[in-house]
Amino acid sequence: MRLNGRTAIITGGASGIGRASAVLFAREGAFVALVDRDADGAAETLAMVREIGGSGSVHVGDVGDAVIAAATVDGVVRDRGQLDVLMTAAGFSCGGTVVTTDPSDWDAVFRANVGGTWLWARAAVPIMQRQGKGAIITLASQLAIAGGKGNSAYIAAKGAIVSLTRTMAIDFATDGIRVNALAPGAIDTPLLRRSFARHADPEPVREASRQRHAMKRFGRAEEVAAAALYLAGDDSSFVTGTVLPVDGGWLAA
Repeated sequence: MRLNGRTAIITGGASGIGRASAVLFAREGAFVALVDRDADGAAETLAMVREIGGSGSVHVGDVGDAVIAAATVDGVVRDRGQLDVLMTAAGFSCGGTVVTTDPSDWDAVFRANVGGTWLWARAAVPIMQRQGKGAIITLASQLAIAGGKGNSAYIAAKGAIVSLTRTMAIDFATDGIRVNALAPGAIDTPLLRRSFARHADPEPVREASRQRHAMKRFGRAEEVAAAALYLAGDDSSFVTGTVLPVDGGWLAA
């Protein structure tokens, strides 16, 4: 098992990519601490983890809250004695251009995506420095590289995550901490379904997105989780500061 005996914190663990990653990490031997404001969803993920013989815990709260981030990381380390992997999979999108996006929505998107990356890394890095090792996996987007229409706050936030990932990788490389980002394409998750539902006629938008991928389909959360497992484990021991697309050929098309 590639993560046997390791401890991983996964934000956004109640659904989508976070859930799929938690189940896969647990299958590979990791203890998974699930963070989400959706208590029921996180409990469902933990039940899935336990069904395959894994172990974990649930921590309910807002990922953009500095106190919650620090207290959760400290609590997990106190209970487990270590923190090997941090995956910041929690995300939020509101849609809109820079003209139509309400300032409060803009702030909420940055709080969840950028704050939910920075604050958790801020809490985890000192622990990983003391250990002399650790892996941090952030969630960007293919849209942070390619751009996109009608989703300015989300795309800007994901672009900030790309830059933050690269600078953290440089800052902490000699501490034994690797920091990498995943850049998924359109993945069939609740977040994607909600984004389509914002449109008056969702189906044409859905189909246009599907066709934009060279593979002419949406990705599955499990496919992104497999890439996360690679970045979490020893197979990527010489990989840091990278942005790994898992996008069905979106960026190549």
